[in-house]
Amino acid sequence: MSKILAVLAQQEGQLRKTAFQTATAAVQLASQIPGSSVTGLIIGNKIAMLAEHAGPYGITDVAIVDNEKFSRFSHAAYAAAIAAAAQKENADIVLMPASSAGKDIAPRAAVRLQAGYVPDCIALKVENGNVVATRPVCAGKAHTDVRVLTPIKVFSLRPNVFTARSTNGATAIARPIEVEIPDDTFRAVVTETMMNKGKLDVAEADIIVSGGRGLKAPEHFHLVEELATELHAAVGASRAVVDAGWRPHAEQVGQTGKTVSPSLYVACGISGAVQHLAGMSSSKYILAINKDKDAPIFTVADYGIVGDVFEVLPALIEELKQFHRS
Repeated sequence: MSKILAVLAQQEGQLRKTAFQTATAAVQLASQIPGSSVTGLIIGNKIAMLAEHAGPYGITDVAIVDNEKFSRFSHAAYAAAIAAAAQKENADIVLMPASSAGKDIAPRAAVRLQAGYVPDCIALKVENGNVVATRPVCAGKAHTDVRVLTPIKVFSLRPNVFTARSTNGATAIARPIEVEIPDDTFRAVVTETMMNKGKLDVAEADIIVSGGRGLKAPEHFHLVEELATELHAAVGASRAVVDAGWRPHAEQVGQTGKTVSPSLYVACGISGAVQHLAGMSSSKYILAINKDKDAPIFTVADYGIVGDVFEVLPALIEELKQFHRS
């Protein structure tokens, strides 16, 4: 009988979008393993009230690690708490998001648990009693199925791939647990987090409009921003424009930026270097706008517009404005 521990990420007293995706993935995986159960895990300071939000997504048992030490954020401390909670709950499967923080926390937790670890999963299934995880390889050009043979298994899930689904609206029970959190895990802590207020995070956005060098100068990025506004989307950027100082690193999509999987990704003036494709090729739908018909971005695009972004974007923006006015 398997016990699945779903790590429900929170920030500033609010469950992240990825928390509900992780909950859904855990419930769906449990449905394939006879006799299995799911426990949610929330870690933080004064966060017990967040457990109730897990119920509608099928998790009725939520373990709470509520400790004032977590008023400061430390990757090492969170990993230690997750590992300790997994051992206390006798969990043999641990799921958590492959967010920017999760990519650091998950392998640390796996090492503490002496567990096999599969990062950035885009699908989970059960075959002959074994969990099979699918993840991208070769910069997203191929997928591979991975089986973990260790008694405890840790999987991190790519954000926005596992769609959060509400179930029966059940009530979740918060169950405080005590775990040992070594003081030395707080040797490096996050002292300040700066966020763009009012702007969507590309890592969690359902629609992203990204710009590349085809926009020629930073003052032309207003076209990307206007289209994003009309689509209620986040603004993204290629590495080239971030390196040039046109846009902040928080907007960078790609192998050295953020990996995204929105429902719609609009690439404006982006040629499609392999590093960029690695960060967005798992999007559900991709629209590419580029005047070079041979640009690599068209090899992954579902829809393509061969044309000048300075002609195409204003036309798209105007059409959307008229649609919203009608």
